[in-house]
Formats: sequence, structure tokens, C-alpha cells
Amino acid sequence: MTFQPVLPLPVLIAFGVVIVALRLLSMRRLHMTAGSQWATVWRWCGLTLAVLLVLIAAARPGIEHGNRDVTQPQAASGVNTNVFFIVDRSPDTRVTDYGDGEARIAGIRADIDALIERHRQARFAVISFSSRSSLDWPLSDDAWSLEPTVDRLSAYDGSGTETADRVNAAAAANVLRYQLIAAGQQYPGSDNLVYYFGSGASGSRAPQGEFDPIPGSVDGGAVFGYGAARNEPGLQRIADQLDLPYVHRQAGEPVADFAQEVASAHDAKASVPQRTELYWFFALVAAVLLLFETFTTLREYRRTRMTRRDVTL
Repeated sequence: MTFQPVLPLPVLIAFGVVIVALRLLSMRRLHMTAGSQWATVWRWCGLTLAVLLVLIAAARPGIEHGNRDVTQPQAASGVNTNVFFIVDRSPDTRVTDYGDGEARIAGIRADIDALIERHRQARFAVISFSSRSSLDWPLSDDAWSLEPTVDRLSAYDGSGTETADRVNAAAAANVLRYQLIAAGQQYPGSDNLVYYFGSGASGSRAPQGEFDPIPGSVDGGAVFGYGAARNEPGLQRIADQLDLPYVHRQAGEPVADFAQEVASAHDAKASVPQRTELYWFFALVAAVLLLFETFTTLREYRRTRMTRRDVTL
């Protein structure tokens, strides 16, 4: 027999211990009271048993017998999938020409959040760039902690070395290449999805690099372009280098729809244990005991009312 509790098992056990301890205490006091009745004791035992049965049902006991293979879209669900977000944080993404006067970086953040939800079971990495690149979030399946990190992503203000004329749209090429190699070594057989978010370094005078991933290391993804003044030929060139489709992003279009079309579509086999649930049996017995207790309580209440009426008359 195995358990799949709806609450942590220690919590359920703690509840059970407290309930039994309280019931023993109340029964001890009842035993010391003159004129105690066995009927009351049995009713209390039945009520306590009902609560304990509910706790057992909450632990979801069951019997496993063999496994069955199921096929599911690997990249869509995120099973054994590595998702790499390449994020343009150059001053270009501060431009407010996305949607209803929003900055481009705001659209990028919203799209990343949507893709995290789309590939909820995946591992994620965030590589940002302007004139240089940095690994802002190493490959991890901790999506819960990643989301606030994404919400804090902002564009550089154009001061120092991170100016608009020094942006290299392919600055993340080397970091991505080595991250893909490391992911293949650490998670053999996994899929790699690459999502690129940028404007194409339209105002840059710096030499532009090229993405050169190992052939076969990118299984899907997309290159997303933002803004009215984007460098579309440059973004299309990056898409060709990564062998991914280019998508011009517009506010109001769900990015998950594009991800569903362009992501790796090959299927993964997963072994799922066949399981017979037993929680319903314990819940049913608890319901019968509680129904009996309700009936007894209502009957006593009715008798008490009739007795009071007779006394009044």
C-alpha cells in the first residue's frame, strides 16, 4: 500500500495524535463523573473514529499494481526539457513603442512569465545581454523562485559601457553554446528550447557576432522581435543561425500560442503506475458514522424539546 497525501504526512499524523489525545482526556473526565453512561462513550468513540478515517482518506492510500506507458508532448509539458531565455536588456528595450505605450522590456517580461507557465515542469536558464552577456539564472527547475527574478529584469539606462551603439545582438552566443553542452551532459536525452527576446540592435555600430550552437543541440523555440523600430533583418538572421522561426511580437497575442506551434513536438514515453485508490472507502465509513451521529443528535434534541414542552404545560 502506498500513500499520496493531500497534505504533508507529518501534518496529518500530528492532527490524528492531537485528536486522540483530546478524546482520551475527555473520556477520562467522563469516567470520573458520577452517572457516566456507556452510550455517551460509544458515541464519542464513533465521532473520533470518523475524524480519524477522514485523516486516513486525506492520506490517499492506494494499491499499486504494475505500470503503464503513456505518451505526452515532451516540450509542451516540460518533461525533461531545458528552456533557455536569451533576453535583450540593452537601452533599446527601454523604448516605449510596444503595445499601448509600454516599454519593450515590459512585453519581454510578460512573455517570459507566460512561457514559464507553458513549460511548467521544465528547467529554466536566463541569459541576458547588451554589449556583453551574463548568466542571470543558471539552469534550474525552481520556477517559483525564477518568476520574481524575471519580474525584476530591467533595461540598462545607457550609461557607462552599455550604450545603444555598442549592443551586440549575438553577445550571448558563447554562453548559450556552453550552456547547451553542459545541459546535454547533465541531462542526457533532454530537449533544449531556446527563446530569444530582442530588438536586433537597430542603433548599434558595434560588430555583430553569430550564434553557432552545436548541430542538433537546439530542439525548438523561437526568436521574438519587439518594437516598431526593430532590426527585423538582424532578428531573422539570428533565427536562421539558431534554426528557429522568427515571430514579430504584438501586445495582446498570447505568446504561448506561438510556443505551442514552434516548440519541439516529438513525444516522450512516461511510465505511470496503475493505482487503485482506497480513500473513498475510508471516506464512506466516516460519512456513515457522521450520519449516525447527526441522526442521534437530532433525536435527542427533539426529545429535549418535547420534555420541556411537557414541563411547561
